[in-house]
Amino acid sequence: MTVIEMEQQSADLSSELERDVVPSVTKALQLLDTFRTHGPTLGVSEISRLAGVPKSTAFRLLAYLEQSGFVERDGRGYCLGRLLFELGNSVPLCRPEGLRETAAPHLTDLFLGAGGKAAVHLAVLEQTDVVYLEKMAGPQTMSVPTRVGGRMNAACSALGKAILAFSEREVIASVLDEGLQRRTRYSVADPARFLQTLRRVHAEGVAHDREEVVLGLVCTAAPILVDGRAVGAISMSGNAIGFNPANAAPLVQRTAAAISRDLAA
Repeated sequence: MTVIEMEQQSADLSSELERDVVPSVTKALQLLDTFRTHGPTLGVSEISRLAGVPKSTAFRLLAYLEQSGFVERDGRGYCLGRLLFELGNSVPLCRPEGLRETAAPHLTDLFLGAGGKAAVHLAVLEQTDVVYLEKMAGPQTMSVPTRVGGRMNAACSALGKAILAFSEREVIASVLDEGLQRRTRYSVADPARFLQTLRRVHAEGVAHDREEVVLGLVCTAAPILVDGRAVGAISMSGNAIGFNPANAAPLVQRTAAAISRDLAA
């Protein structure tokens, strides 16, 4: 076999591998992604429908994923495997000296400083949503519809506005292009008013959510800044009756500033 023939054979094998393996990898990831918004336990038929793949393909790929530890059996359905928990906590945000670990002691102080009566969050911006990295709540705090790893529309939340106010114009434009959601009658749906809000947040260094996500829930957030850019934000949330966002603002801002200093160091 000549060198040219060997190179052609290698190219043919690579092309065949790309045709067979790459689509399967993509489909397997689509199966896993269904658990992000529809879990924790799903049946094969539901996974197949949500991922948009044939049921036979879903069944075959789930078998591989189960064998590898990425999913586990839960009765007649499937749930995410613990291996994904390990992988998730290996991303830079969660590793030692990452944002989550650096913020943790400050979040504890913030939670205790409020007497455990307000929920405390840490979040980052992901496209047009905020993703929650940490949440602290207690028996005295109002029930808040959030979870670690969950998402919330950035334009509605105080956390999102705190980050967007210190983000590049292209990032803000993508949020506006997505469209401003009206989750409650207090949500800001007018782009001009929303931009005015971001300018005020940038000037004051603090953002508020006054029942824009859930009626009866108010929130105060401040950005975590590194070289003038928001890498995340922290917040305190509580019942609209009894929790004053303006009074909480100085404590939230001091905590965000302390986290920023630790990250810079």
